[in-house]
Amino acid sequence: LSDDEILIIEIAAILHDIGIVEAERKYNSCSGHYQEIEGPPVARELLSDLEINAEQLDRICHIIGNHHSYQKIDGIDFQIIVEADFLVNIFEEEISGSAVKSIREKYFKTKTGIEIIEEMYLRF
Repeated sequence: LSDDEILIIEIAAILHDIGIVEAERKYNSCSGHYQEIEGPPVARELLSDLEINAEQLDRICHIIGNHHSYQKIDGIDFQIIVEADFLVNIFEEEISGSAVKSIREKYFKTKTGIEIIEEMYLRF
């Protein structure tokens, strides 16, 4: 990964669910769809004082604004965020082995992501 991709991944990883508070306030829901709507404006405001360029900011907001829309994955940075989010959500939601296997087959593409999901959840 390039330094630019790493920066984007790090910031998007921290902020990807930043829209949840606004989603709950406006829609009384924390659904992924509403998080995607509300997250990018909050992220833009939070990041406005940092020294990141417009392209980086747009990419971060694109990932935040689509991180539950898996058909929109369009780069390794986005893929890594989705895989990491799944790893946490599987734990938090106590998802079962067969569902985890389906998630791995459907959404995991990176070698590292596949190794981690198998090590964490699919080794018996």
